[in-house]
Amino acid sequence: MRWGIRSQLLLPLLTLLLGVVGMATWTALASAARARHQLEKQIHDVALTVNAVTFPRNVQTLRLMKGLSGAEFLLCDAGRLPLTDDAGRPLTTLPAVPASLPEPNDDWQALHLGPRLNVGRASYFCQGIPLGQEKLHILYIFYPETQWREALWGAIRPALFFGVIVGMAALVLTVLVAQRLGRRIQEMERRTRLIASGDFSPMPLPARNDELRDLGLSVNEMAQKLAQLQDAVTRTERLRLLGQVSGGLAHQLRNGVTGARLAVQLHLREAKNGATETLEVALRQLALVEMHLKRFLDLGRHNDSRREPCPLAMILSETVALLQPQCQHAGIELALDTAAGGAAVVQGDADQLRHLFLNVIQNGVEAAGPGGWVRVRLTVADAARRGIVEVEDSGPGPGADLGERLFEPFVTGRAEGVGLGLAVARQVAEAHGGTISWDRRTGHTCFRIELPAAS
Repeated sequence: MRWGIRSQLLLPLLTLLLGVVGMATWTALASAARARHQLEKQIHDVALTVNAVTFPRNVQTLRLMKGLSGAEFLLCDAGRLPLTDDAGRPLTTLPAVPASLPEPNDDWQALHLGPRLNVGRASYFCQGIPLGQEKLHILYIFYPETQWREALWGAIRPALFFGVIVGMAALVLTVLVAQRLGRRIQEMERRTRLIASGDFSPMPLPARNDELRDLGLSVNEMAQKLAQLQDAVTRTERLRLLGQVSGGLAHQLRNGVTGARLAVQLHLREAKNGATETLEVALRQLALVEMHLKRFLDLGRHNDSRREPCPLAMILSETVALLQPQCQHAGIELALDTAAGGAAVVQGDADQLRHLFLNVIQNGVEAAGPGGWVRVRLTVADAARRGIVEVEDSGPGPGADLGERLFEPFVTGRAEGVGLGLAVARQVAEAHGGTISWDRRTGHTCFRIELPAAS
């Protein structure tokens, strides 16, 4: 059986409300009983006074008694016939004499309001009491039912008003609070279903600082961690699939490039001195293609590589030399400055470091475009003992939507790009205990590579 939050909130209140209504009803009934008892006591006091004191039997005396008690009076003989004055008028304060009268109450000590009796258009509670020990006269007391109802309603009104108003106000307030909490919980449920379907966008938090706001913060934190986990799983899966698909193809292409390179080397040995320059350029381009193919083979692998002292200046010079023919052909100025860090040595794998610098510098060359420029600087941070390589280009830089994902696989801003160069660069930098980052400086793009220096 399902119990909603609204029902759980309303059930205790309804129980309390029933208790309040019951208490109000009991108080109202008790007040009504007290009001009736007070009226009967008032009539009893009038009867006691009339019976104990001899008073003139005339209309003026009865009117005085009416003014004191609020009741109407009729004076009759022992046969229940109305007495008259000297002018033959009945001794009564009633507008008319009733046709029939009830039996008098001999035990006037137990006097009560008596039965209802209609006189004209008015209704009265009528009770008769014998006067004196001889009981020669009967005094009928007529108490108006309208006054009785007014007295009764005045007694029960406060209790009923308080009980009903307070109960209804509490009920309305609880219903509003329950509806509000129900909507907030339903919104929380909807957001969790969206998270389960893959939408990790944060949910808006309520303005009221309560437990549901804390729950919303926890849900947003969970969604953020799930989004990060999904990104990590996606990157890992991409690298795994790339390693499986491209490994075989890159291996075959590399074998073909290696064969072509050997053929050019043999031809270079047999060529005359005047034809060696173009063959050397062809050898460097084949070496560059071979390094690109090796990049596919190394992507996604975490094999332990050899560690040896690697002079950064020498590796950067070799890398720049490989890219110079491409830059000269496209009219791109490629400059290398190693004066401030010529002694920087890194403990690592020279081939992987070549891949790192080749990918970053070539990315700058492609970003600069024909007529642009790329500057490579090598410095050393003496305090941190780290070699710093900065590659600055004159290109427009990556778009705003690519800035945070620039080092992820398959993320590129060029239509013909693959989006693997910078991913490989970050993998190699982190494998050597370093970092790679980028920023915009005075309209230029600068990639910064920091590597720990060898001991």
